[in-house]
Amino acid sequence: MVGREPIFSFLTVGTRFFDLHSYKLSIDKRPSLSHYDALMTNAAKLRAALKRPGAMKIVGAYDALSARLIERAGFDGIWAGGFAISASMKCIPDASFIDSSEQLGIERNIVEAVSIPVIADCDTGYGNALNVMRTVNDRERAGVAGICIEDNVYPKRCSFYAGVRRELIPIEDHCSKIKAAKAAQMFPEFVVIARTEALIAGWGQEEALKRVEAYAEAGADAVLIHSKSKKFDELRAVYKAWSGRVPLVVVPTIFDQTTAAEMEEAGAKIIIYANQPVRAAIRAIRDTLDLIQKDTRPGAANEIIVTLPEVYDIVGVPQMERDEKQFLPVGSEKITAVIAAAGFEKQLLPLIEDKPKCLLDIKGKTILDRQVTALNECDIKDIALVRGYKKEAITLPNIRYYDNDQYESTGELFSLFCAENELKGRTIVLYGDIIFDTAVLDKLLKSPADISIVVDLAWFDQDQRNAQAAHLNPDLVSLAEPPGKSYSSRFVLSEGEHQVVKIGQQLPREQAHGEFIGMAMFSEKGAEALRDCYRSAQEQYKSTGFHEAGSFLKASFTDMIQELIDRGHRVDAVPIFKGWMEVDSFEEYQKAWAKIRQ
Repeated sequence: MVGREPIFSFLTVGTRFFDLHSYKLSIDKRPSLSHYDALMTNAAKLRAALKRPGAMKIVGAYDALSARLIERAGFDGIWAGGFAISASMKCIPDASFIDSSEQLGIERNIVEAVSIPVIADCDTGYGNALNVMRTVNDRERAGVAGICIEDNVYPKRCSFYAGVRRELIPIEDHCSKIKAAKAAQMFPEFVVIARTEALIAGWGQEEALKRVEAYAEAGADAVLIHSKSKKFDELRAVYKAWSGRVPLVVVPTIFDQTTAAEMEEAGAKIIIYANQPVRAAIRAIRDTLDLIQKDTRPGAANEIIVTLPEVYDIVGVPQMERDEKQFLPVGSEKITAVIAAAGFEKQLLPLIEDKPKCLLDIKGKTILDRQVTALNECDIKDIALVRGYKKEAITLPNIRYYDNDQYESTGELFSLFCAENELKGRTIVLYGDIIFDTAVLDKLLKSPADISIVVDLAWFDQDQRNAQAAHLNPDLVSLAEPPGKSYSSRFVLSEGEHQVVKIGQQLPREQAHGEFIGMAMFSEKGAEALRDCYRSAQEQYKSTGFHEAGSFLKASFTDMIQELIDRGHRVDAVPIFKGWMEVDSFEEYQKAWAKIRQ
């Protein structure tokens, strides 16, 4: 806003220290489109629409969401009406109880939510002619395309409230407000609509015509003659006698059976459907709440409410996701962790007699607690877990749960795909029985590959020394290029050495270079490949074995990794050297107690 803020600092109520020529020069010097250029564009849109054939159809919004829906429905503009905003904002009558600043806040939100012009219902201008000047400047800065001010006394009352005494200010006073509004506006495109309540007050058609003629002479860009007659005949007669010097605006709230074509034929240029959305919202909310109150299930209302994805679409979640992909680095995007913890290992009895092994306590913390803590330390808070054996025991908060009730007859892959809805976007997959240093997860998160698995190269040393391997049945990994024999050359691999070519428990030891630890990461593209591969393999192998598994139902996660490799998807290794443990037996549980410090 270079070159503009200082200008606004000189604006005062009643006195305008403002040089429009200098202001325009400051605009010309700016290199890019700014908020203030957008303001002029909104007003210009309204001016251009008024010049086109046909009547504009404008609908009353009470907040940004209703405005967005109006725009999506194809209407030409938004009416930010005091009736609907008073009702929705504070649940109070439309009687000047909401001040200019409160109304302005809603109008600003509406402007930012839509690209069609917004006309603000500014009642009486919130005071005298000097207050009107401030009202105009505030609306221009907010991006409002035009305002409507009426000739009611202040404080006003809604035109349709029964039994309310109607008083109008003198014609000269309202003309002064219009002149002040036109003198105050910074942008020539800004539209000022003058509204008369003469028919509402019962002062007759002649008085209504006299007033709007005077308002047009004072500089109003359009006039609104309000009526509470149940038929359009009253306004039709007034329109017929109107001089036509400025466009006519109509609000058909009471004569609601009149078509747009009829009003346009009579001479209306702007048709305002002022309060239908807020009235529709009241009925919809009331019906929904009544239904839930009686049934108690939130899903009972599903047939009469929109889905969550529809809300996401309206408020712009898809655009936010596109922006995240384009502008946020990999480490800053949303990451989901899926923990597979459904299995039952008989060899761990009686330790897991009343709980799954992910809840085994090691020095005051369960395995699951340690995993969640490590994920949170790496700013991963979006966590899902697949339960199975003793599922009711797992109740950690802030986790989404999926259940594999067939855990005894299915494998890791089936369990993982119980949470298929989570396998979208960047996803971490974890076995539920591993404990790991945060540094291991941090290194995985830095991988740029679409499919990455963590591979411990320390297995090679243990195997070469003929020592007992870390696990009885490790998931072995073979790389495209064998790492060197020295510690340093194996711990830091070159680019080509990252590619995985084989994985599985039956891989010959002489072909293996490391051990898969049970931690993997998929990019959005990688997760899509995983889902597509699963569906295809599920059909292809439904009656045969699947890699090392006797059936597809009993397949392990590594079987699917091998299938991805065989189908041409690149899988990269993220090399580590120790820094993790698996608890798959009583001996490993004892080792964990001995090695973990806290």
